[in-house]
Amino acid sequence: MVTVTEAAKKQAVRLMEDEGKEGFFIRVGVDGGGCSGLMYQLTFDNTEKEGDKVFEDNGVKVVVDKKSYLYLIGTTLDFSGGLNGKGFVFNNPNAGRTCGCGESFSL
Repeated sequence: MVTVTEAAKKQAVRLMEDEGKEGFFIRVGVDGGGCSGLMYQLTFDNTEKEGDKVFEDNGVKVVVDKKSYLYLIGTTLDFSGGLNGKGFVFNNPNAGRTCGCGESFSL
């Protein structure tokens, strides 16, 4: 399961409203790349695909493709507006190593 903090929920809802994507959900995935080997992907989508894992946490629907799910089990999606930058943050207990910016990881 992927969980969503209150801060991430507020920001996602605000962004979807700003982009005219009310009724969409958060699609989270993992792709090869980044300085640590795997890179997080986050988009707003409205189409589920075969094999997707679907969760709802904190009133937010999160969809993860089957391959990415193996890397994201137990991950918490947060949002940080701190001094180190503003953006969504993945707190992934499966990551053995992360890069300095937090956008990529390895197992």
